[in-house]
Amino acid sequence: MKILVIQTAFPGDAILTLPLIQEIKNFFSSAQIDVVCIPSTSIIFKASHYVSEVIEFDKRNKHKGFSGLIKFASYIKSKKYDKIYSPHRSARSAVLTFLSKPKESYSFDKSALSFLYKNKNKYKSDWHEVRRNLSLLDENYTDESWKILPQLSLSAETTEFVDKKIKGVDQKKMIVLAPGSVWATKRYPINYFKVISEELIKNGYQIVIIGGKEDKQLTDEISVGNKEIINLCGELNFIESIYLLTKSILLISNDSAPTHLAMCADIPVLTIYCSTVPKFGFYPYNKSSRVISYDKLDCKPCGIHGFQKCPEKHFNCGLYLKPEKVLEEVNTILMQRYSLHN
Repeated sequence: MKILVIQTAFPGDAILTLPLIQEIKNFFSSAQIDVVCIPSTSIIFKASHYVSEVIEFDKRNKHKGFSGLIKFASYIKSKKYDKIYSPHRSARSAVLTFLSKPKESYSFDKSALSFLYKNKNKYKSDWHEVRRNLSLLDENYTDESWKILPQLSLSAETTEFVDKKIKGVDQKKMIVLAPGSVWATKRYPINYFKVISEELIKNGYQIVIIGGKEDKQLTDEISVGNKEIINLCGELNFIESIYLLTKSILLISNDSAPTHLAMCADIPVLTIYCSTVPKFGFYPYNKSSRVISYDKLDCKPCGIHGFQKCPEKHFNCGLYLKPEKVLEEVNTILMQRYSLHN
């Protein structure tokens, strides 16, 4: 049997699709499972030993526009898939699935152009994204059984490269910060992150910052002038970041991809919600992880993804959530961790 999973959304969405792929392999153990994804997330799926082939859909360049989609769909059709699962709910994914002519196709009733799919499952907005994706398999996952952590393989080259980056760091005291996000209204104020890092350093912890190249200028506001902070923004890919997290005791992150990387690493994460909320279904779900959010606002949430500017021009969802409150949650997580390991 040949099965294709289509996920052409953001890196966080790619990570949250891995449990679905793992369960497909569990149910169809002899099946070949391929993935269609965007170039920036291909490294994630290539690190999964459940995936046979990763097919890049470059919808911004090589496969841009309707003609590019038609050409790409023709190639996918030639591979003759028995089943296609599309947790990504875009119109482009629906058209790609339909034109690929699989024997069976699966997506959600709220997917764009959902009539193009042969099987449509109810999209439950109050479920976690992992559980929503798993529902495409028509299995009865309970409130606990859906909590399947993403699994990725780490090469010797990856571990050696990262180990050199953190040489000399006391890993029993290493806390990772991820202050970046594509969306400005999902970014906890950088000066608050600075207060948090300084307080943690005073208490004997060592700080490492992760993120993309686009986050470097922002995070320099935390690290420049402080020799006790290692800023690795732009220096690690997703897989290298996951390995780094396995060596740390805690991640403090915005509601963005690093939260989901921490699920791969299975470490505690404190996810800070500014303009978004946990009920959207993208919260950390392993043991010991927590979330923090200031919710006493009529304007929150203002959108599922966030914005580049606060629609109300005040950003109180971030500003009212003081660093002291975040540090209280951090201390709770650390105390729980130490009690488990002592």
